[in-house]
This record gives sequence, C-alpha cells and structure tokens, in this order.
Amino acid sequence: MATPALTAPPLGFGLGLRTQHYEAILAERPAIDWLEIISENYLVPGGRPLDYLDRIRADYPMAMHGVSLSIGSDDPLDRDYLRRIAALAKRVEPAWISDHLCWTGVGGRNMHDLLPLPYDEATLDHVVERIGQVQDALGRRLVLENVSSYVTYRRSTMPEWDFLAEVARRADCLILLDVNNIYVSAFNHDFDPLAYLDAIPAERVQQIHLAGHEDNGSHIIDTHDHPVIDPVWRLYGEAIRRCGPVSTMIERDDRIPPLPELVAELGQARAIAGASSAGAPAAA
Repeated sequence: MATPALTAPPLGFGLGLRTQHYEAILAERPAIDWLEIISENYLVPGGRPLDYLDRIRADYPMAMHGVSLSIGSDDPLDRDYLRRIAALAKRVEPAWISDHLCWTGVGGRNMHDLLPLPYDEATLDHVVERIGQVQDALGRRLVLENVSSYVTYRRSTMPEWDFLAEVARRADCLILLDVNNIYVSAFNHDFDPLAYLDAIPAERVQQIHLAGHEDNGSHIIDTHDHPVIDPVWRLYGEAIRRCGPVSTMIERDDRIPPLPELVAELGQARAIAGASSAGAPAAA
C-alpha cells in the first residue's frame, strides 16, 4: 500500500492577493492558478475586503498566510487570534494555512517584524510543543515558512536548515520554503544555499515563495519590492529538482506593478519549474 502524501496536491502557480489587483482579477480572470491571502487583512466582521475576497474566492483556490502567530515567542498563544483564523478558514476553505518560524513579540508587545530564533534544543522543544497546540486548534497541519535573517544567536547549536527540518519532523507540520529568504540569509551569513536545500525533507514542502529584495552591497534585506533576480531563479530551479512539483507563488508587497507584469513573472516560474522537473539546467 502506498504511503499517503503528507502535503496537499500542488495548486500550480499563484500570486499574493493584493488590494491593488482586486478589480483586475475580477475583470480579467488572469492565468493564475491560485491566490495566497494575508490572513490578518481579513480578520474583520465585514466590509469591502471580505466582499472582494468572497467574489474572487469563487474563481480561484486560496491559501491563508499569517504574520502574527509568533510561534517562537514565550508569550502564551493568542487563543482569540486562533479562533478568528479558524473562522476565516471556514469561510475561505483554504488549501492550507501558513505562518512563519519566528517570533514577532514578547510581553504582549508586537514588534511587527519576523524575528529569527536561536537554533538549539530548548527552542526546538518549545516550538514543537506550541505547533502541536496550534494544529489541535485548527484541526490541520500548520505550514511554517523560513524567514530571512540579519543576526544570529551565540546560543545556537545547529544550522537553521537542520532546525527547520527537525521542527517539521517532530511537530508533524509542513514547510513553506521561501527561496528568496534562503538566498538572502545565505548572503548575509555566508553559508551555502544548496546545503540548506539538501537538508529539507522534500516530502514536507507544501509551498514555495519567490520574491525580490534590496541589495545593499554588504547585506541584503528582504523587501518584496523588486522582481525576482537571476540567482534566486536558479536556486528555485534547484529546489524544484529536489522537491518535485510544489505550489509556487510570487510575493510583492511594495512598488506593486500592474497585474500583467506579475503574471508575466509568474510565467518565468512556470518555465523554470518545467525545465527543472524535466532535468534541464535551471535557466533564469
């Protein structure tokens, strides 16, 4: 008997749903396979965002992506937040729900940033236990994204990629592999991004993010306000070779271009994924 797949079936190639594109998506029905929403934008009882969401949801599968779970914080999990996420999931019927392997605040204060964790056994135990609570509350596997980082902790005893892989295995959760974040962190901390990819359990990769960043020479900042660059495209091709077909989307959160420009960029992802799946070199 075949072992059941851990991940949901691939959705294809999608974009992040942004307010600037609501009308164009409804009017043009562009060649997008699916859309990812920022969960926090729709945790409201009514209004225009939910109206647009319902109308667009009728035509496109969706995934929910959160930025406030703070799975690594010492603060208690926000049960009200989890209830609202569960209620939104009932409305949207997402293919999966994701957030970030990070902490966003402590002492009841939200820093509104995705802050990296120390990678050691104590943090691993803490995060795995909290993921279990979240998965019980949502009734499904959680999907967690690797974040970009600019500092490291002296107390870390393992590389980020081993930490992420072990979290996924011990917590029985899934991975949102942000290829741009791997590239950014590899540059900032001088590690081999291919070593990162080699360590990731391919069977647990539910989704891939692609995005642009700001290159400041000595360091890179993950800004989501530029097109994907050639080295990130090549790294994406390597990820597909290792993981197989994975639902892929492009994030753009600032300097958002017209929708056709993003759809064209998404076509580049399709072409690279197709070539990589067939074993061809990852061309950008």
